[in-house]
Amino acid sequence: MLLIGFSCLLLGIIGSLLPVLPGPPLSWLGILFLYLTKTIGTNWWVLIVTLVIAIIITVLDYTIPAYGTKRFGGSKWGVIGTSIGLLVGLLSPIPFGFIIGPFAGAFIGEMLNKSHPSKAAKAAFGSFLGFLASTFIKFVLSIVYLGIFIKILWDYKEPLFTF
Repeated sequence: MLLIGFSCLLLGIIGSLLPVLPGPPLSWLGILFLYLTKTIGTNWWVLIVTLVIAIIITVLDYTIPAYGTKRFGGSKWGVIGTSIGLLVGLLSPIPFGFIIGPFAGAFIGEMLNKSHPSKAAKAAFGSFLGFLASTFIKFVLSIVYLGIFIKILWDYKEPLFTF
């Protein structure tokens, strides 16, 4: 279970950078698997608090790019375009579609709203900045969860492996 937990944490770090894998939930599973070992007692507070944070960050991951669009002057059309572009980008076989999708979606949404191309480009740039911000937040959280995992192991007094 310990190796499975550590593997989940590593996949969570990778998943925080690649939207194909859900980074924070995978990292949380790593902590859960650590507590599922027979030797380490379960700390329910740690599990519940880290789960709630992972859920919040996962929801924010889908809303921050839309917020960036709105913050940079995008209309409702740009926000909807960002959300649709994010979904299309995640499902498309295009490399880096998850970056291009929200940007293109915001731009197309603003153009459908008959916005000036410079306003549409500004809203699309806001979407891109939102994507970068959410990726950074997920990465930091996954690193923090790795730190929690290591701290729990470090504080444990009994030997984990017996030969």
